[in-house]
Amino acid sequence: MSRRVSLPGADELFRQTTTLSAVPSQTPTPIEDLPTAPITSANKKSVRTTPRRRVNSFDRSPSGRERHDEKITVYLSPEELYDLEQARLALRGDLGLAVDRGRIVRESLAIIIADLETKGDQSIIARRLRGK
Repeated sequence: MSRRVSLPGADELFRQTTTLSAVPSQTPTPIEDLPTAPITSANKKSVRTTPRRRVNSFDRSPSGRERHDEKITVYLSPEELYDLEQARLALRGDLGLAVDRGRIVRESLAIIIADLETKGDQSIIARRLRGK
């Protein structure tokens, strides 16, 4: 028996998936169909290629306990991680809510974004980021 590891091929690694994503899928445009105008500073507008999605208050509920396909990495100080864990334990011990740290972060994010949309410049996140 060979000791060599069997790895999947490129077709398997780069196959099209059918999972839902926050980024809309776009079918690739053939090279022949691309415009041939030279790129100048006048027709280079921005980096964003998809329009910004305006979310109303009905869409602003946190996702809760479900599978999430999108991921970000957030670095925390030891004190911030300790505070997050203490909040999780307090929710579990005092209120009987068994939630994970990710759910606490998603709920907090939904609250902060809703506050920003309603209060704008006077929202708690705007004031804290300005240092007031």
